[in-house]
Amino acid sequence: MCGEEGGEEPLHGASRTERTPVSAAAPAPCLPAEPRLWRELGAAKVEVGAPEGTMAVSVRSWLANEAGKHFVLMLWLAANTWLFLDTYLLYSTGQQYHYLYQMLGLGLCISRASASVLNLNCSLVLLPMCRSLLTFIRGSHTMSTRRMRRLLDKSKSFHVTCGVAICIFSAVHVSAHLMNVVNFSASFSEDFPDLNLARYKGEDPKLIIFTTIPGLSGVLLVLILLLMFISSSHCIRVCNYEIFWYTHNLFIIFYIILMVHMVGGALKYQTNTEAHPPGCLRSSQSLQEADDLDQKQRCKEDAHFQPHYPQTWLWVSGPLCLYCVERLFRYIRSSHPVTIVTVIRHPCDVVELRMLKKNFRARPGQYILLNCPGVSSFENHPFTLTACPTENKETFGIHLRIVGDWTEHFAHLLLPQPRAALEILPVVHQRRYPTLYVDGPFGSPSEEVFNYDVSLCIAGGIGVTPFACVLDALIERWKSFRLQRLYFVWVCRELQSFYWFAELLCALHEKLWKENRPDYLNVKLYVTQKDCQQSMSELRYRPLAARLQVGRPRWKLLFDEIGKCNKDKRVGVFCCGPKRISRTLHRLCNSVRSSGATFEFNKESFS
Repeated sequence: MCGEEGGEEPLHGASRTERTPVSAAAPAPCLPAEPRLWRELGAAKVEVGAPEGTMAVSVRSWLANEAGKHFVLMLWLAANTWLFLDTYLLYSTGQQYHYLYQMLGLGLCISRASASVLNLNCSLVLLPMCRSLLTFIRGSHTMSTRRMRRLLDKSKSFHVTCGVAICIFSAVHVSAHLMNVVNFSASFSEDFPDLNLARYKGEDPKLIIFTTIPGLSGVLLVLILLLMFISSSHCIRVCNYEIFWYTHNLFIIFYIILMVHMVGGALKYQTNTEAHPPGCLRSSQSLQEADDLDQKQRCKEDAHFQPHYPQTWLWVSGPLCLYCVERLFRYIRSSHPVTIVTVIRHPCDVVELRMLKKNFRARPGQYILLNCPGVSSFENHPFTLTACPTENKETFGIHLRIVGDWTEHFAHLLLPQPRAALEILPVVHQRRYPTLYVDGPFGSPSEEVFNYDVSLCIAGGIGVTPFACVLDALIERWKSFRLQRLYFVWVCRELQSFYWFAELLCALHEKLWKENRPDYLNVKLYVTQKDCQQSMSELRYRPLAARLQVGRPRWKLLFDEIGKCNKDKRVGVFCCGPKRISRTLHRLCNSVRSSGATFEFNKESFS
């Protein structure tokens, strides 16, 4: 596809790409001399697909990039392990469960232990999806450090981790309960009739499952969870996002059924262990019949049993209420349609959309969710902002790549004219536009670009969108940020892709040159199409033509040179592009470097 290097397609507005060298036209006289870093990179022959080799891991870099998330993961694993073992021991050794354990065996302990883990994860899985809350925390610098804000970038991964845990322990829970149902039928107790779930000895286990509230609700929960799990697979999300979207919203029904799952009281505990110590001699038993019992104490009364008070709601009600309040807030905030100001068609199936919304405020790097009822009333799709409202302009904008059914239909509503040959210069269309709702903005890792002294932004194709907003902000107020130097690398498959933001890059270059800071921004563009014979020959794009190369970047050389220029500094690395690029950059950020510079890896991820 145009503008994409062979990785997976990122979510619509926020994607990734690559680029090639330009004509041999000499740099414009007004340009500063290229920094040594870029001269060496230009002199070294660009190797297409050159391997990075084996890289030793730096402890300091690993701690900066991985320690936080691994610490949270260890806490999560410890909490799950403790809950499982504590509940297992309670049901296997607790006096109140003595008779129930005799009847059901290990199935009782495993089913209850896995249920405790499920309660924890069913509550935690909702928290990463509270986007507005996370955005508020990220924006409140008094509430969160940079390390904490970087942990928020892993919220989607934590959501997926909790979801996988729910699926695994649901399978364990169901398996254990199937054993319990069989044991309820086979070990029907005449001595303790209140303890039985079966109505008679040898009752068909399937009948027990489908005629009790816990059994029937459990079947429904398994079916819903199975649908959600299957539709969450990567292949379905890429091939048909709508299936993922609709099935994932079954979580509402899932939680409602989960609340009533324990109402039937299938498992009961003994309430009078003092008057009836487990194993005591009942009035119907003789000493000879009870020789195998450890105690010869007579029971003062018969054993009394009662079902557990449902506790699942205690776990999930708090996060569920928080999530519902957030969704209500977002619904109210996004209930008024935006005004579409301009639609511009760019090369390589990219459409720029400029909008206006009252009281809309956003920070560079954030993203929004678009809802177009003309395409689908219930689907919301994420797009990175490429322009934020400022004091001088109230409009905000996105660039979306036409890929998939939703974007194709949406683009047709915006630009219904027949597709003509792709132009290098964009064509502006003005017409009656479809109704459009905007939810957001929401935080993303790219917000942190300004919070480093030195930042390296690497984009693949349409993945440049988060950084376009950053560049746009620098034009107006570059002096107001902590950022002292920005390295910008953009890799595209086709040369025409660079025209999306060519004017923005040239405008920023001109401004920095006029203000005597030409070294503030270091740009490098790469075109990966080997047979590219075109060039950015327009006079106004000469600053970019001088920085354009054919092939792919030599990432290790790039990092080594940036490290040498920024000894003992923390460099923020921001990546939005195909997985192949992000994996390479992630490894390089964790590798040993003689310069002492620490590269902190930040990757765009949308939830």
